[in-house]
Amino acid sequence: MEHNQDLQGVIESLIQQDPSTAQLYELSALSGDALELFRKTWPTVPPERRASVTIELIDIAENDFEVDFGPVFRTGLQDNSEAVRTAAIEGLWEAEDVALVRPLLKMLDSDPSVRVREAAAMSLSRFVLMAELGKLPTSVADALWDALWTAIHAADQEVDVRRRAVESLAFFDRPEVHEVIQAAYADVEPRMRISAIFAMGRTGDQEWSDVVMAELETTEPEMRYEATRACGELQLLEATPALSLLVADSDPEVRLAAVWSLGQIGTPEARRVLDICLEEGDEAIQEAADDALSEIDFLQDTLEFPMVDYGADDLLDEEDLDEEDLD
Repeated sequence: MEHNQDLQGVIESLIQQDPSTAQLYELSALSGDALELFRKTWPTVPPERRASVTIELIDIAENDFEVDFGPVFRTGLQDNSEAVRTAAIEGLWEAEDVALVRPLLKMLDSDPSVRVREAAAMSLSRFVLMAELGKLPTSVADALWDALWTAIHAADQEVDVRRRAVESLAFFDRPEVHEVIQAAYADVEPRMRISAIFAMGRTGDQEWSDVVMAELETTEPEMRYEATRACGELQLLEATPALSLLVADSDPEVRLAAVWSLGQIGTPEARRVLDICLEEGDEAIQEAADDALSEIDFLQDTLEFPMVDYGADDLLDEEDLDEEDLD
């Protein structure tokens, strides 16, 4: 009861003013009566403040893994404010509950807001990946495919929604995906072509290497960034010299992407460039280089980890196990 009273006070405060961080923590792990109270009173908060609070909750969750604002974000999926719905989708980015697929598919198909449909298309990507890894039923995988395919080919669908659907569809290992990406790359709309490069990286298929490598030299920073990232996703060893130059690119995001990709490639040449970045780069580059080198070390340690060779005397017979050990 005391928690409900605190929550009621927080929501009443939200109606009048921006909340403190301490008050927002009261919205963590809502359940039962507290969640019902929140759902009942949350709509009385002004829409602009609902949106700003939802965004702030995302920031808190990114820095504190112990909080759980999932129930708040799930409530936000049905908000009448497009800003709240969009932020709620972002807040649920790491949630892998299959129950989220249905509302996200519905939002992709029929939400009146382009921003929300775009966010839904992006959010569905993790479920596509889960489906490809065999973590979801075939029926769910087919529903994801059908919805994204429809969004891509709908003549009246906005380009930002279609391009995000292409990006999400790329996780599917189906022949049609190649054709979709090719068509996106041939599109006259620059944003669609940028998403095509992003999708090429997601496929993990090095058949796209020539296209990705060619786009490293484009004058468009956003395309250059996606091509740089795709080189890392595809682990293109031949891209190392070009990426070594891009660590000094005029665009800071491209520079960071080049450092990340060198870490994914992990060759001795890549490591040498990262060592230089660690010594001579600015603070952001040094931090990125340190992370990339740690990634290389981790992967090498994993590959070199000795397999334990158990002898016959080390193995247990089933007779050695008590029934309690099997529970």
